[in-house]
Amino acid sequence: LNAHPAEIFFTSGGTESSNTAINASVTDLECKHIITSVIEHHATLHTVEHLHCKGLVELSFVKLLPNGHIDLEDLKNILDGSKEKCLVTLLHANNEIGNILDIQAVGNLCKLYNAIFHSDTVQTVGHYNFDLRNTPVHFITGAAHKFHGPKGIGILYINENVKINPFVYGGGQERNMRAGTENLYGIVGFAKALELATENNEADSVKIGNLKLYMMNELKKNIPGVFFNGDPCGKSLYTVLSASLPKSERSEMLLFNLDINNICASGGSACTSGADAGSHVIRAINNNPNQVTVRFSFCKYNTKDEVDTVVKKLKELI
Repeated sequence: LNAHPAEIFFTSGGTESSNTAINASVTDLECKHIITSVIEHHATLHTVEHLHCKGLVELSFVKLLPNGHIDLEDLKNILDGSKEKCLVTLLHANNEIGNILDIQAVGNLCKLYNAIFHSDTVQTVGHYNFDLRNTPVHFITGAAHKFHGPKGIGILYINENVKINPFVYGGGQERNMRAGTENLYGIVGFAKALELATENNEADSVKIGNLKLYMMNELKKNIPGVFFNGDPCGKSLYTVLSASLPKSERSEMLLFNLDINNICASGGSACTSGADAGSHVIRAINNNPNQVTVRFSFCKYNTKDEVDTVVKKLKELI
């Protein structure tokens, strides 16, 4: 991550980290205007909506481009027109469609307008190299289970120039910032998993990216009318593929049928895996009632044989 050790605080995961960063920006850093997008993770969306409903902040949603990327020109216009100190909170990579934000460009915009910048980097820590000493961001987050580490352990990076109050009071753990007995096993597991994830990252990312492209090609060959959400061949996670398939009587129970065939997929984020609750992200960028959307995730342990099995089963179910 190329961060100072004193800038890293261990938490229970990405949700706690994002909640802490957003709340501290409002209560401690005096941000009165939050700028975000409608396709953020619920850990961010529900937090900013709660603060807005309490009357603590003004809330603005930046426009999206047709492919789901953030409209940076609109972000600049919102910052330029705001009379209050702003918090910009945007995903580094969208957990459903995989789109990657230009974190450097957004950070520079925030710097220009003296705004606080929080980025949910849960999908990218452990998969991409970071140079936080040279990245204009105030808060980022990470979660070990996204790179084969233990669940229930995460990090919150707080830039050394940012001073906030303790987010849990009590003992002196986490340099008096987060009281309570540390999850020592989780912390060690996080560190080891991050080490293992980054040591062969270059080769792993190529392998996983090729697997994603292979699945895209196989789906196009076998399922007429398949559509891929976001920017899958551009600025996108190599670990995520969001596919919209033609809706039919059989596809109504698609997620359920994949589940009982031991295929792990979801209609949106992994947090809704196995439950067809619908996706706020897909509704925002591709609200087509004649399609059913499935999100697939890839890792270095997946194989082409597994992709073939999934495509074959999808063909049967559509």
